Amino acid sequence: MPLTMAKAGETVTIRKVSGRDEVRQHLAELGFVADSDVTVVSEIAGNLIVQIKDSRIALDKTMANRIRI
Repeated sequence: MPLTMAKAGETVTIRKVSGRDEVRQHLAELGFVADSDVTVVSEIAGNLIVQIKDSRIALDKTMANRIRI
């Protein structure tokens, strides 16, 4: 299921990142790789603020839907 389905405060594990090579590379550079844990800090209209590897990152709904948990 996509990352957008996770609730605020929930910690989930990334299973797969989809999209074009450039998009996957960009997300990987931010730490979004398979088997990484991500905590959803907050969610507003599908847009997320997540915590990954001591960083907080904002993702729009489109990007968050490419990350499978």
